[in-house]
Amino acid sequence: MLSEMGKRARRAAKQCAQASNQQKSTTLLSLADLLHSNGDEILKANQRDTQTARQSGMSQALIDRLTLNPLRLEGIANDLRNVAQLPDPVGEIFDQLRLPNGLKVHKQRVPLGVIAVIYEARPNVTIDTAGLALKTGNAVILRGGSETLHTNQMLVDIIRQALENNGLPADAVQFIDNPDRKLVARLLEMVDDIDMLIPRGGAALHQYCREHSRIPVITGGIGICHLYVDQSADLHAAIPVIHNAKVQRPSVCNALDTLLVHRTVAADMLPQVVQALSASGVSFRAHQTAIPYLQQTNTSAQQPGDSGMQPGDPGDNSLPPAVFPAGENDFDTEWLSLVLGLKVVTDLDEAIQHISQHSTGHSDGILTQDEGHAQRFINEVDSAAVYINASTRFTDGGQLGLGAEVAISTQRLHARGPMGPRELTTYKWIIQGEYHVRQ
Repeated sequence: MLSEMGKRARRAAKQCAQASNQQKSTTLLSLADLLHSNGDEILKANQRDTQTARQSGMSQALIDRLTLNPLRLEGIANDLRNVAQLPDPVGEIFDQLRLPNGLKVHKQRVPLGVIAVIYEARPNVTIDTAGLALKTGNAVILRGGSETLHTNQMLVDIIRQALENNGLPADAVQFIDNPDRKLVARLLEMVDDIDMLIPRGGAALHQYCREHSRIPVITGGIGICHLYVDQSADLHAAIPVIHNAKVQRPSVCNALDTLLVHRTVAADMLPQVVQALSASGVSFRAHQTAIPYLQQTNTSAQQPGDSGMQPGDPGDNSLPPAVFPAGENDFDTEWLSLVLGLKVVTDLDEAIQHISQHSTGHSDGILTQDEGHAQRFINEVDSAAVYINASTRFTDGGQLGLGAEVAISTQRLHARGPMGPRELTTYKWIIQGEYHVRQ
């Protein structure tokens, strides 16, 4: 089954590579309309999947990723419309040179070919990946999780209908509907039929693909994201940014996991953060450096440490109800829920050191009015997305002008950060001569 699927994908990719931008854009707009007109059926299939997921004990974070509603479905359709309006990267000419011997040289963008994507509980990935693959003349083989099988089957049927309606091969988008995990191992060996593999799931899936794939793998999407509140930050303006980064959609990879606060502003900042975010259901894991500043909220006459009790002692009842002492691995945890780590640092150096040790290289930011500190943070924090005075929630293809994304890469080769149309292309050299021969 997989071998034949790969061959069909390769044939479809060759046809799609020759499609005009108008044909591809018209297909994307048609698909967006089909999502709208079939919305009720899509949501019914999704409700079936979410009900099964709840009965199986799936985590709330994954259920949130799995769930579609009218607003989310319309957002997915709008992303397709945005992708349709983007410039077509295929055929783009760049790095033009005329050599001393008269040869004309340039690079020209071409599709990657066939892309395989393995993912869990994210039906939007089905549409985003198919839309971006189509925009860039690629074919795609999708392997979604069993928890979203009915939703994905419905979406893929609609995608293939849009392709056929507009004169493109339906096999440009194929879906592995068999949940047997042995098929993943076989997929990873299809080096002759698949040009790039993108796993979108947990760390175990990424590790498995890196160790067993014969196909080039692009990994990412696991985010332990940080914001550092510098001593020069506008504390009043910082609270809404922190709230947005943590609360707006906590189950996704660009949500905030750890807040680092400079010690000179910790006494003002930390109680405000706890008060503002706990009202939205957030609980906190406080490093021992942060606990004394939070104890002051209940014992304002005391200075840190005056209670005679060590931070984090089991009998310490002076912390706000939503605050708990951090555990050993809490700062290496991607929460995907309404939990936020808190730590006080002595300076920018310590903040950068903490991020270097605990970040997954996804999205990390600084809140500061000091341009020098901002520039140091940019230069020294080695993450795919680095923020100055903004929420980490903007690490998203749609938000950053790409229309959508097929993944968020946290590695260095080929692509980094949200992968939009250009990241799904490669290039070839074009050399034009006048019957040149090499001397």
